[in-house]
Amino acid sequence: MGWQIDTAQVEDLARGAALFGTGGGGDPYIGSLLARQALADGPVAVLDLSEVPDDAHVLFVAMMGAPTVMVEKLPSLDEVVEPVRALGSHLGRPVTHIACAEVGGVNSTIPVAAAAALGLPLIDADGMGRAFPELQMVLPTLIGVTASPLALSDEKGNVAVLQTIDNSWTERIARVATVEMGCSTMIAGFSMTGAQARAGLVGGSLSRCITVGRAIADAREGKTDPVAAAVALLDGRELFDGKVVDVQRATTTGFARGRARIEGEGGTVLTLQFQNEHLVAEADGRILATTPDLIMVVEGETGEPVTTEGLRYGQRVRVLAAPADERWHSPEALAMVGPGYFGYDLPAHRFDGTVSMGAVSTAAVSTGAASGIAAAEEAK
Repeated sequence: MGWQIDTAQVEDLARGAALFGTGGGGDPYIGSLLARQALADGPVAVLDLSEVPDDAHVLFVAMMGAPTVMVEKLPSLDEVVEPVRALGSHLGRPVTHIACAEVGGVNSTIPVAAAAALGLPLIDADGMGRAFPELQMVLPTLIGVTASPLALSDEKGNVAVLQTIDNSWTERIARVATVEMGCSTMIAGFSMTGAQARAGLVGGSLSRCITVGRAIADAREGKTDPVAAAVALLDGRELFDGKVVDVQRATTTGFARGRARIEGEGGTVLTLQFQNEHLVAEADGRILATTPDLIMVVEGETGEPVTTEGLRYGQRVRVLAAPADERWHSPEALAMVGPGYFGYDLPAHRFDGTVSMGAVSTAAVSTGAASGIAAAEEAK
């Protein structure tokens, strides 16, 4: 049944979403500030997917660009709601429901702010069940929902509406526009009906984030292991425990790309490769987990999630892995978000280390593999 989200839940939502964000999705603190500001006048109604009418008009609202940029370029509420208004006007019909494109950092709380500012209900669901770096990488793409028309806005007052031939082209054009607009924009798109939302979204995402975020805080207060509490709720496992000994990171073509090395006991080293989100976890030549399953980094003692832009030399961290929504392991989905798309010539490894049976190699991926290989080389 429906429920309400208010300022008291924002901190738990942001913490849980930062974990599900697998290192990406933007700074959860910034998103929390926006959500608190928007919720100051009252809570937002949150609906279960089953409560959304078939003829609803649902939009994703999100931040696009490099999460590192948002640390210094704070968005305003006007910037958040402007794309929704622009798209509603462009399409000629009012938006009735707001949804999260991803549960990751700022992109779990920006839709809360948008819903509050616009007086619209929020859906307890998202398009991924985690975070991914590119716009087309949502489950609705697999059922034919188009990203365009897509509206973008920046802090200067610029607003654009794109009409493209497919979701990959929406990503390409919107990414270039985002770079020109300061490397981060607010976007609204993926106009869908309630029936399409039920078919394409991951239900219960927001409530799951709040539950996990609260469990981490409760474990700390109760002097028990917050990381173990999170792992249990995620149905995942702990991959590694160690100290960050090296981080290479650069913001290129609108992404935060890089790698991190974590040294554990006995000199064992875990290497993480990321593009906004963690993509591959490898220890001493052995692949432990890859996209699309979730690879998460948390502070070793507190269990607080650490984003890719927050990784620093000397941090004591623990690395976790958890299963993605099973739909991400279909051949079509792996062609869009598997290791091959990002230029890694290896099959998808699930959170438990087994190879995904739907995995595809880079040979089966066209334009994505070429751009992913270039991205991987830039991050070296």
